[in-house]
Parts: sequence; C-alpha cells; structure tokens
Amino acid sequence: MRKLKKWIALALTAGMALSVFAGCSGGTASSGAASEAASEAASAASETASGTESTSGEGGNDALKIAIVSSPSGVDDGSFNQDVYTGILNFIDEHPDSSVTPVKEPTGDTAAAVQAVTDIVADYDVLVCSGYQFAGIGTLAQENPDKDFILIDSYPTDADGATVEVDNIYAMTFAEQEGGFFAGIAAAMETKSNKVAVVNGVAYPSNINYQYGFECGVKYVNETQGKSVECVELPSQAGTDASGNNIGGNYIGSFSDQATGKTVGDQLISQGCDIIFVAAGDSGNGVFTAAKESNGACMVIGCDADQYDFGENGDSNIILTSAIKNLHLATQRALDTIADGTFKGQNVLLHADTDSTGYVSEEGRQQLSQETLDVLADAYEQVKDGTIVPASAAEGTPDTFTVNG
Repeated sequence: MRKLKKWIALALTAGMALSVFAGCSGGTASSGAASEAASEAASAASETASGTESTSGEGGNDALKIAIVSSPSGVDDGSFNQDVYTGILNFIDEHPDSSVTPVKEPTGDTAAAVQAVTDIVADYDVLVCSGYQFAGIGTLAQENPDKDFILIDSYPTDADGATVEVDNIYAMTFAEQEGGFFAGIAAAMETKSNKVAVVNGVAYPSNINYQYGFECGVKYVNETQGKSVECVELPSQAGTDASGNNIGGNYIGSFSDQATGKTVGDQLISQGCDIIFVAAGDSGNGVFTAAKESNGACMVIGCDADQYDFGENGDSNIILTSAIKNLHLATQRALDTIADGTFKGQNVLLHADTDSTGYVSEEGRQQLSQETLDVLADAYEQVKDGTIVPASAAEGTPDTFTVNG
C-alpha cells in the first residue's frame, strides 16, 4: 500500500510539473503538449487514487485520503483549481502515505456543487472544496463531524444561507482587491494607449474584489503619477452583484466560456485597450487568445499565480506580470494542520501581511519597467501595513477609494 501511494504521489507531481500552475485565466487552451500531458497524468492518478483504500485508520492523520472537488472546471484548468491542487500535491510530497482524488462538478450550479461533495463525503478524510460555489457545505459538514473540510474562496453557509463558522471547516477567503490593486498599478504604469481593462468571470465577491482593486490601482497611478488612464467597460458585459446592483466591469458570465472570453477580448482591443487584467477562469483563455492574435497590440496580466509560461506566443510573451494569491501555500498549510493535529475550524481572511496576495516581480517572469517595479514595491508596503486599503465587494467602491487611505 505504501509503495502504491508513493507511486500515486509521484505520478501526480510529475504530471503537474509539466504544467504551470496558473491563475484566474489563460492556460488550458494555449499550453499545448505540457497541459495535455498534465491532464493525462492527473486523470491516471485520479483513477489509481480512487481505487485505493483509505489509510486514515492505518497511519493516523499523516495518511489522509483527500478529495478535491472543483466546479465547473477541473484541476487541470491552468487556473484557480490547479493552484489549489498544487498545494495538495506539495502536501503529498511531504506525506507520501496520503492520496488525492480530483472530482469535477461540471455545471457550476451551487446546488450541484454541494451535492457532488455530499455524494463522496463518506469516502474521504478531507474534502477540499475549491470555489465560491461550495459555500453551502455548512450543514453537510455539521452532519459529518468526523470529516475535515477545507473551503476556498468562501465562508460556509447553513440551510438558510446564513454564514456560519463550523468546527470542521477551515474556510479561507483572500483580499483579492490587493492583487487587483497591484494589477491596476502595473497596467496604468505600462499602458501606451492610456486605455486598460479588467475582465472577470462571474460577479462573485472574489471577482468583484479583483475588479474594484484593479480600478483603485489605476486611480492610484492617475493621482500619484499624473496620468489619465481610462478603465474601459463594455456596457453589454456589466456585472450584477448579489443585490442586483450594476457594478460595471466586463463580466463573461461564466468561468468556462472561452468563446465569449475571446469576443470580449477582441472588443476591448478594438477600443484601444493595450493591457487587460484577466480574472475569468477558463473563460480567460479566450482573452489570452485575443491578445495573442492582436499582433502585439495588447498584453495581459495574469491572475492568482504566475502565468508567464502561458503567455508564450512565438518569440514573444503576452504576460506583463501576474497578480497572485498563494492558493497552493494556504491549502498546504491547512492540510499540515490536519496532519499534525492542530486543525481548527474557522473563517479566515488572508492578506498581503501573510504573503497571501501580491504580484510577480521575479526577473524573467514579468516585463515591467524598473519605474513600475519601484512604484509597485512602495504600494505593496503601504497595502501590507494597512496605509492603503483598496475597495472591495464588502467595503467601498473605486469611486470612494482615496489614495491616502
């Protein structure tokens, strides 16, 4: 059994090593053979893992049988889910008696997402629920106190839809507005046309955070650097929040619609946008394609993780930088607490001060000028210490955001 599980971990790690763990957009459609190989490896590992018996009783908390449930895209999406999966694989690398099975609920429907977890809860020690769609697992977790749940990008809700804190759910959300803020600064500093845009998937709070943060970042540059950069919005793609308010922006309406993503990307480029921040899941692949076909007229900013490899376009690269939230790190940390017996159910909000949000500044992984890097570094410290607080879905709007806090 130990040898078999080590083989699983190796297969998973090898497969994922062929693919870059990308963020909110851009990857599956353009990553070629590497992504295909990663997908095949993940599939093979999933089949093997699902055929093994649970080891939680044999090895205690150090031998966990883990399921990652994602919706609507899978763990090979080159995006959000893949970065979460990376954290699980990193955990398995250090705990080789553990195993993982990826489960995909393809519709994106919230009820279907919760049902997908319900269907398998008896078979696993840990359920990693990747995305806002899984908020409704609160009651399920309370009914299964011997299982541990990791919920990413939402807090759990009960049967009435009220937010709850549950003893066996570690629920993490991120201050995406911080990453969006850094993306907005990068776009506004680097644009030559003075027209930039942000493209999102669905107007969930996390995506609204990215939109608002981006717009605040552009406003910050306009006010501190004397620029006049415009955030371009397509009225037909305006988002609507949970209260029915029009929040503007450019929303695809799905995280798995590459065709509409490309259409929106083409329209924004035709209106003069030369930099687009893409936070749209698999739909973002369409925006990436539009940028690659623009003959150098447009660059993109990646989301959630370093997407530089997904920007390759012949001898050039369309990725300017990437806004990141370290999903893999947070996921691995949560699993570590289960393994060492310190797990505690709680609802947490992760910020830059825990290295949970940021941007890619590594040489060779971004194409920012030194001036832009300097402005970003200064802004990062101010966000980290709370001097600058970008607007979010929960508090404020870009219009009310003030540069001096």
